[in-house]
Order: sequence, then C-alpha cells, then structure tokens
Amino acid sequence: MPYFSTFDPQAEADALDLIARIDALATLHDVKHDGVRVRWRCFGSDDTRPPLVLLHGGHGSWMHWLRNAEALSASRTLWLPDLPGFNESDAPPKPQPGQAAVDPLLDALSGTLDSLIGAGTPIDLGGFSFGGLVAAKFGQRRGHIRRMVLVGSGGHGTLRRMTVEMVNWRAAEDRDQERAALLHNLAALMLHDKSAIDALAFAIHDISCHGTRFRSKEVSLSGGLQAALEAIGGPQLLLWGEHDVTADSRPLVAQLAAGHPQREGVVIDGAGHWVQFERADEFNSAVLRFLDR
Repeated sequence: MPYFSTFDPQAEADALDLIARIDALATLHDVKHDGVRVRWRCFGSDDTRPPLVLLHGGHGSWMHWLRNAEALSASRTLWLPDLPGFNESDAPPKPQPGQAAVDPLLDALSGTLDSLIGAGTPIDLGGFSFGGLVAAKFGQRRGHIRRMVLVGSGGHGTLRRMTVEMVNWRAAEDRDQERAALLHNLAALMLHDKSAIDALAFAIHDISCHGTRFRSKEVSLSGGLQAALEAIGGPQLLLWGEHDVTADSRPLVAQLAAGHPQREGVVIDGAGHWVQFERADEFNSAVLRFLDR
C-alpha cells in the first residue's frame, strides 16, 4: 500500500503546527534589491561570531533547514533566505544578454544580505543541493567567507544515481494525484528511508514545490562547483548522504577532498539526498563540530 494513504488529518495538522512553531522563533526581514524583495529569516542573536548563512535547494524554501534551525542557532546567528523565485520571495528578473541564468538571483541575494549584515562582514556559508552550487558561486562573488558547508551540492558534474523517474506533479488532474506525485518524488529524490516520508516531510515539500518559480535543474547540472571552491579556498565541509541519488557520494567526496588539506569530507550512513532532514542529529553535530574548530 502506498505510504501516502496512511496520512491522516491530525498528522498533517501537527506538521503544520511544528512548522509554525519553528517559524515563530525567527525574525522576518523583507529586503529589496533593485526591486526584488527577498525574505530572510534570522534565528538566534549571537553577534560575537560570524553569522551562518544557509541556502536551500531547488523546489525548496527555508524549511529545508527546519530540523536544523534550533540546533545551529543556539550558539550563533543563523540567516535563512527564501531564495529569489522561491516560496515567499519575489522572482528575480530574466537574465540580460551575456548573463548566466543564476546571476539575477545572486544579485538580489547579495544585495539584500549586505543590507542586513553589512558588505564585507565575514560569514560562514552553506547550501544544500542547488543551493550548494548557489552558495559556492555566491561565496566566490562576495568573498569574506570564513568556512563553507556544502550539503549534497549540485554543480559537481559527475554522474547521478537516480533509478526512478520523477513525476510531473503539476500535470496532476486533482489533489489526490498531485499528492501521490509529490510523495513519489520525495521517495525518488529526497529521502532514502521510506519511514522518513512523514507528514512533516510532505508538508515542507508540498508548500515549497508550490512556491517555486525558478528553474533550478539546469543551473545544478551546469557544473562549476569545483572552480568556485578553488577560488574561495579556506576550510570547507563537503557532506553527502550515503544513498544520495544525485551523486555517487563516497567517490565524489573523496575526489573533492583529495589534495585539499582544508577540505573535510563526510558521508552520513543511511541517509539520502535531504540528509539534514533525514539524519538531523548527526548532521547538526557534524556541522557544529566543523564550525567550532
């Protein structure tokens, strides 16, 4: 029997309540750059350490970090945006001739963050999936990066391990079909352990997918991760789930870390692509250890 048939209204209500509880811990900041409004959430208030900025993945939102926000903000200020074109932020303009597709997004992201924390302020920077490549390009452009954390990052240019085709949920004829498609995609791409596909995972994926207006896949597949990391330098944590279908994680982590003494590779056993959700405690511990060195 498909897992989605076991959902019940109370479980879904509880999931939405949890999202609302975490959201209430944040201070919301709506900042415009060249007419593009970006919504940032700020968790924590430790101004004695560099802020930690984390970027969500494609078809995502700040909620990709829902199970990490409390732990990571306990000892530092955590900034989570909805990237331009996602969830509660405005869509970026179309790129001008000669621009890459991601450049207007980077412009809005950089301009709004600098308005919030000041240009040149050192930061710790990370990103998940599409957001990992965006973080690498953003860090290369902005500079002043103390430490980098990449999670199942796109842009690595090596083969993916997907064996199950994704379903176009937008083509669904009704809500039941749409829900089934979204849950299928969670299992195909995001989570390895099917028991992790619960009401909370579905709610985050459902809300975030419906709020997506930016085509991220082409950017993720365009490459450029390694060159950006070389340009940024400094300590870098490269973290993947063991069963991440977007890469063969162990060889990729070894390849990226080889010859770079400041790069640390971590593969979390039993986890799929959305490792920070599926193995939140292990993920939070690994990231905090890296940032606190």
